[in-house]
Amino acid sequence: MQGKVAVITGGSGTLGKAFAKGLAREGAKVFILNRNEESSKKVIDEFKEMGYPIYAVKCDVLDEASVERSLNEVLNQAGKVDILVNAAGGNMSGATVMPEQSIFDISVEHFRKVNDLNLLGTVIPTIAFSKPMVKQGKGCIINISSMSAFLPLTRVVGYSASKAAINNFTQWMSVELANKYGSGIRVNAIAPGFFVAEQNRSLLLNEDESLTSRGKTIISQTPMKRFGEPDDLISTLLWLCSDQSSFITGIVVPVDGGYSAFSGV
Repeated sequence: MQGKVAVITGGSGTLGKAFAKGLAREGAKVFILNRNEESSKKVIDEFKEMGYPIYAVKCDVLDEASVERSLNEVLNQAGKVDILVNAAGGNMSGATVMPEQSIFDISVEHFRKVNDLNLLGTVIPTIAFSKPMVKQGKGCIINISSMSAFLPLTRVVGYSASKAAINNFTQWMSVELANKYGSGIRVNAIAPGFFVAEQNRSLLLNEDESLTSRGKTIISQTPMKRFGEPDDLISTLLWLCSDQSSFITGIVVPVDGGYSAFSGV
């Protein structure tokens, strides 16, 4: 990663921070893109104490003009973009069907916002940041999928639909770029299993850190019998971003403790 320039959307989130740390630790110059300048500053200060210089750029991944401005700022500071990690994403309560609810209680507006954030929040930065990659003939794009992209999880109907779309877009974009611009630009995705983050903590853990009913079900279906730690994703990210995977494009790599391999029997 020495000398490479990496851009991470959603870089102040739980997984985004792990990606930033992993790339910076290996020598990459890392820019995190985030709407919230205060949270970005906290990440920068935290990483500075570790000895990893991280740079922040204010950006709304759903605003094409904002993304274009962030691209220009990165190019002005670093001169190129080698890696894009699309880690911005999330869920909303109205796009979730709780046990006491049904699909008829869904908020179409929230469903739309979740799909916009997860899908368009990946598509828009990918279109912008792949342009300098095409000019330089080399680059790596990593999208963030989910276990719910393969088999939809109960409750999270909007999130599952959007992550399934991420898998499809990853494959489509990998073919598009390779066919038209050569083998130097690759597009892959990582599909995390179950990781405890602020967005899903209350679904997985009680206030005393014991497992909720849903948390118990997930662990029972995960052969390694634990939730993932953000750092568990770093080695896969580094592999997909390095020349060691130069003949790999269009794949989705599960990092899930065996969840996707287990039939439940």
